[in-house]
Amino acid sequence: MKRFRSDIPRAPKKEIFGWAMFDFANQAYTLLIITVIFPVLFTTVIVGDSEQDYRLGNLLWSVALASSYFLVVLSGPVFGAIMDYSALKKRFLFFSYLLTIISTTLLYFVEPGLVVLGVILIIISNFAYAIGENFIASFLPSLGPPKDLGKISGFGWALGYVGGLFSAGFVILYLGDPTLENFDRIRWVGPYAALFFMLAAIPTFIWLTEPGARKELPEGETFFSMGFKRLGETLKMVGSFKDLMVFLISVFFAMAGIYIVIAFAFIYGDQVVGWDEGVRVLMFVIVQITAAVGAFSFGIIQDRIGAKVTYNITLVLWFVGVLGIWAVTDITDWLNMTFSADFEAQYVFLVIGVIAGLSLGSSQSASRALVGIFTPEQKSAEFFGFWGLSNKVAGVFGIIGLGLLQAEFGLHQSVLFCAALFLIAIFVCLFVNEKRGEKAADDFQEQKS
Repeated sequence: MKRFRSDIPRAPKKEIFGWAMFDFANQAYTLLIITVIFPVLFTTVIVGDSEQDYRLGNLLWSVALASSYFLVVLSGPVFGAIMDYSALKKRFLFFSYLLTIISTTLLYFVEPGLVVLGVILIIISNFAYAIGENFIASFLPSLGPPKDLGKISGFGWALGYVGGLFSAGFVILYLGDPTLENFDRIRWVGPYAALFFMLAAIPTFIWLTEPGARKELPEGETFFSMGFKRLGETLKMVGSFKDLMVFLISVFFAMAGIYIVIAFAFIYGDQVVGWDEGVRVLMFVIVQITAAVGAFSFGIIQDRIGAKVTYNITLVLWFVGVLGIWAVTDITDWLNMTFSADFEAQYVFLVIGVIAGLSLGSSQSASRALVGIFTPEQKSAEFFGFWGLSNKVAGVFGIIGLGLLQAEFGLHQSVLFCAALFLIAIFVCLFVNEKRGEKAADDFQEQKS
């Protein structure tokens, strides 16, 4: 008997919570290692070329992240095809989780001057974390019907930012600043992020169930050979999923911009805005809270007005926010002149952080949910592998692009590249038809059921 995707029951609350706890857990890595603490530590202390405006450190940081994303690009779709055929999603997820924990713990041993070791461990740990994002996202289509995926995805992303607040509290209170003088304490940020991830993700592996059933391997075949065969078959039917393919192009440009913000926002605050430590901490708190609110509220809105419209609204917010980041000094001067005030740029930067925060979780959650809407259940890991491919190629393009631009023109002017990426993403998404894309996934379901 055929089963339509609209007939998929919503998973039990315990299972949805277990799935969302992986977002809660891995935010410790994203936040502490990729966004707030370790990038500043790496560029200013591990590399520490202050006479060159930290441009070498920024460039090496870009190369490390881009290399890790390139590895995800190479492996993501094939791993996805293998998981769909073998019904081993939880096992693949567990191995990515284990590799993230081990490599992140080893960051403790990266001392000033050990640049190569730092680059290698960031490549390994960020690869493991990023491929794990693909794996956990591939469970989404089995957690409920398309009309519920916005709420479920938004809940997971919002819980992730709550995890960010929890994970960073200890670092802010006890480990201190990412400076050379405080190195003996702040070097523990790697082991701490790994421990948080390890403990917080336990509910995922207890409550999340493996969707689908393992297929018997034909004689002489392995899961890897079948994975490549399935991937080849999917590439032949790309024309049947035109809206998904066009949307992934939009995701490419949007995520290129988002990865730039994630990788360089706090470096920008340090090097361009010149904020105080207290303002840096306050920015972190503001972004985490507004990102959680944005992901959860836009997730509910999305199921009412449509994923595509919601996604485009978040990209408009991103465009405005990035322009604000670029023009923060001019905005501050205008406010002071207009209102005879004495505002500092670092505090105006905090207000702009609200816009960025609202966009941060909501845009990524809407993207994940829309891919889920366009994805047949039997191809979930494979299609989310393509989603990951688009994301990570974007990471390579965006981060290397900004790294090269800032090496030539400085970090401030290079931010305009990020704004242009969001504009292109909006334009491309105009050609996506959400209803048609959902129907394509349903038609595939009807044929294969």
